[in-house]
This record gives sequence, structure tokens and C-alpha cells, in this order.
Amino acid sequence: MKSTLHTVWLVARRELLTRVRTRAFVLGTLFMLLVVLAYPALMLFIGNSNAPGSSTSIGVTPQASSLTQPLRAGTPENTGWQLQRVGNRERGEELVREGELDVLVTGTSTEPELVFEDGNHADLRNMLANIAQQRSLDEAMAEAGMDPGQVRGQAEKVEVTTTNLESSAPQQAQRLLIAFVAAFLLYMFLVMTGQMIAQGVVEEKSNRVVEMLLSTISSTQLMAGKILGIGLTGLIQFATIGVVGLVAVSATATLTLPLGAVAGLLGWVLVWFLLGFLLYATLLAAASSLVSRQEDLQSVITPVIMTLVVPFLVGISVLPGDPGSVLGKVLSFVPGFSPVLMPMRLALGVAAPWEAPLAVALSLVASAAVLWLGGRIYSNAILRTGARVRVKDALRAS
Repeated sequence: MKSTLHTVWLVARRELLTRVRTRAFVLGTLFMLLVVLAYPALMLFIGNSNAPGSSTSIGVTPQASSLTQPLRAGTPENTGWQLQRVGNRERGEELVREGELDVLVTGTSTEPELVFEDGNHADLRNMLANIAQQRSLDEAMAEAGMDPGQVRGQAEKVEVTTTNLESSAPQQAQRLLIAFVAAFLLYMFLVMTGQMIAQGVVEEKSNRVVEMLLSTISSTQLMAGKILGIGLTGLIQFATIGVVGLVAVSATATLTLPLGAVAGLLGWVLVWFLLGFLLYATLLAAASSLVSRQEDLQSVITPVIMTLVVPFLVGISVLPGDPGSVLGKVLSFVPGFSPVLMPMRLALGVAAPWEAPLAVALSLVASAAVLWLGGRIYSNAILRTGARVRVKDALRAS
């Protein structure tokens, strides 16, 4: 057993080192990193346009008119705050929704309220909190018999109430973006690494290298080593891009989703990459062993690749408009479709806690069956050259 594992690892190590040292691997990884970093960089640039120094229009209702003067007096330099009066709260909220106002100040001088749609307006909120605390303190101090320490303690508890007019699921857009990115990366990497397997098998078969390899190791060891080595190559690239992207969005604060939730989603995406790769790599290794020429390769791997295209199309066309789609839910449990659809449903927050473990279990069962079937086809077809080997012939014992 130890000797078998060692042999598999030697084959895997050869595949891994050969591929990670190629120029295509390095340049491809750098390009994908730039693509992933483009989003947080763009969001950071957009966010800087709302930084101190940019113009912010602030509406003030009649009930909060006493706050206007303290706000003007306490406004820091270069904030670009523009205060204006509005008739009432209803009209102010309408102007916020239309984009005419960035934020509405309403409530009373001791209980102010901010109403907004975008951003968090932390500077304005802190200033109003200070003003409200001072007003509360002044009013309390005017009352006879009050202990100053108690008055200050009460004033420090004053907070600014905020009402966000954004949709009931303000993070849904970010979840949708994560779902799209996860689906695209999974689809792209599964196709790319799967084709590496297929091309490597046909190349070794056509130049007779496989005959020399099989004189010293078994076909099962060779196939397992190739799958493991190329799988590790894809995992290194995939994990690098995922971790760098997570660090970037964390450092630039471009996502309002909790960092733990984003990291959890990344972990699930990595799990589904491994499960999907195991399934598709085995299928593609078996399919490619049926032919001896690169020209014939596409005809045998296309049916396998199509099983990846279908869930990807369902994911980008159905789930964004209807995250709770019955079709998407059912297909996310189907082995082969799960690696793309289940991570999307997890990112969108519509998958129940038990669904992902169940889909993992089903995928593992399917992978075990595919490994047995694919291993048999590969073993019986890898040494047959010339015309394309039929599947039923490859399933027969040598």
C-alpha cells in the first residue's frame, strides 16, 4: 500500500512540477489575479469619490431645524456638506430615493435621525450624536436636583437612529456578485484542468510514453497520479486567486458582508472545486484514453464538457432572477451539476444548512462509481492505438 501511494505521488509530483513551472501557468495566474483585483480596486476608487472633500447634500426637516446652525458651525473643512431645508419627512425621503438628497436629517435636537440610501455617513452621524448629547445634557442640567454625574451618563447613551431606504436585502447585490464569480471560476477551472488531463493522456498515448510508464507502474497508479498532480496544480491556482481576492475585499472594505461569511463561502467553493475536479477529471481521463490523436480528442470530451455547460447556463440565467428556483434547487443535488449550482445557492443565501452536506455526500457516491468505471475504461483502452476504441470494448476485461 505504501509503495502504491509513493508511486502515485511520484507521478503527481511530476505533473505538478512540470505544469507550475510553465510560462502559461505563471502568466495565466497573474492575469486572473488582475481580473479578481479589478473589482475591489474599482469599488475603492468609487468609494473615494464619496470621501471627505466630495459634495454631500443634506436635507433638514422643520422638526430638526435647530440642528442646522450647530451642523454648519461644526462642519469640518473640505467635507463639502450642503445643507438645505425640506418641507417634511415624507418629501425628504422622496428626495433621497430620487437621488436629489444624499441624506435627510429629521427627528428632534435630542433624538436626531438620519435617513439615507447609500453609504454610512459616519462623520455626520458622529457629529449629530455629539450635538444631541450636548443638547440632552443642557436640558437635563436645567432641571433642579439632578446629579451632574447621572446627567452625563444619561447623555452618553444618546444614539442616532438610522433608517436605510435600500432594499430589504441590501447585501443581495453583493451575494449575487459572489455567486457569479464563484460560478465563473468553478466552470473555468474545471474545464481548464479537465482539458489538461485529457490532452496529457492523449499526448502520452500518441508518443508512446505511456507504454514505457506502464512497464514500471500500473495504469491505475498512472491515472491516479495524473489526476492528483493536475488537481493540485489547479487547486494552487484556484486557492491563490481566492485568498488574494478575499484579502483585497477585506482590506478595501468593498463588501459589507461579514468577513467570516465570505471566508466560509470561499471554503465551500474550494470544496466544490475538489469534488467537481475529481468527478470530471476521471470522466475526461477515461474518455481521452479512447483516442490516440489530438485531432480526435474533442469528439470524446465534448459530451463531458457539456455536462458542465448546462449547470453554468442555469446558474447565470435562472438563479439571479429567481434564487429560490425549484429547477436550480433540484439540479444542485445532481452530481456533476452540484459543483457549479450549489456554491451559487450558498452565496445567494437560499440553501438550507442540510442541503450542502447532502449534495457533498451524493457527489462522493457518484465519484466513487465514476472512479471505478473510469478506471476500468482507462486501463483497458490506454494501450490501444489506432482507431477510436468503443466504450463497450473498453469496458470488457483485457
